[in-house]
Amino acid sequence: MFQFYIPRTGGRVNSKSSTISTVTLAMAVLLAVGCATTHHNATIAQNGLTPPDAAYPHGTMPRELQKVSLPEYTIEPPDILNIQAVSLIPKAPYRYRVYDSVFITVENGLPDAPIAGEYPIGMQGTIDLGLPYGTIRIAGLNEDEAEQAVLEHLKTILRTPQVNLITASIAALQQISGEHLVGPDGTVNLGTYGSVRVVGLTMQEAKIEIENYLARYLEQPEIAVSMLAYNSKVYYIVTEGAGLGDGVFRFPVTGNDTVLDAISNVNGLEQVSSKRIWVARPTPFVDEVQILPVDWKGITAQASTTTNYQLMPGDRVFIAEDKVIAFDNALAKTLAPLERIMGFSLLGVNTATRFSGSVLKGGGNPRGSNNF
Repeated sequence: MFQFYIPRTGGRVNSKSSTISTVTLAMAVLLAVGCATTHHNATIAQNGLTPPDAAYPHGTMPRELQKVSLPEYTIEPPDILNIQAVSLIPKAPYRYRVYDSVFITVENGLPDAPIAGEYPIGMQGTIDLGLPYGTIRIAGLNEDEAEQAVLEHLKTILRTPQVNLITASIAALQQISGEHLVGPDGTVNLGTYGSVRVVGLTMQEAKIEIENYLARYLEQPEIAVSMLAYNSKVYYIVTEGAGLGDGVFRFPVTGNDTVLDAISNVNGLEQVSSKRIWVARPTPFVDEVQILPVDWKGITAQASTTTNYQLMPGDRVFIAEDKVIAFDNALAKTLAPLERIMGFSLLGVNTATRFSGSVLKGGGNPRGSNNF
């Protein structure tokens, strides 16, 4: 905590003392910044981390023109899977449910009211054949029972009806095909069939797992599984804000990203950024960090691929702040309250001076003087 004393001499501010106070303040800020930097480096040393300036280039790391294929993708939340049905046949005997639909053709029907088309099963479990046939309840019946129910109903209206009924679509099967978000619990929801756990599995393993689960309800089910959105494997770009707040940006890993690609995603370096850039790569060890320094001028102006590393899931591309701008911002933050105090003080002194003396005595003109 800094304390400042501004001497007063006859209602005037001593400019020499004010200058000394300002210089003292600047020196105190410099010491504070130096102490903070020393404390930061000491913390790094205590944690066993390697400072970026002391890091060494990693010649064996994948980089531009020397990229590697990433390991086989494993499913994690919040990935989005695309499941397509190849063969989904319910186990016999299947009994119709609400929202299923059947295809019905009837011979020897009324000439002005033929029956031929697809009829959905409504909320009441019935199909509507229209006037003058009415509705028939078939929910809970299998295909043969539903056909017989339609025939018995039409015999009350027609003399010799002949009915052919087949299954058109099953609503539950439609819930299997389509987009499926991997939930926080690592499962995908298949509607009325329940949920299947797919976290940690590859595409092929997920296909087998889902097919084995559906085999409880379907005859030899076969599906195709693909990844619609790769949401779980990402890298980060962290930009120091020179005391004005750091920025963190999250991007999905495509398997082809380099440091230059990453920085282009944030439209390059900011005005407060320096050219000190490195990639911090997580390791399975708690107290170890892998630092890959980046030569910004080399990968841009010289097209050097040496430090244009290929990014892996979990990488942090760190862009350090410009120390001069950071110091200027820190100094401005420290001096701002003092400037406000001094501004208010000077305003008060000027106001008191203006309303003192001749102003408070009735004006600035002597008695009897001519105003013109």
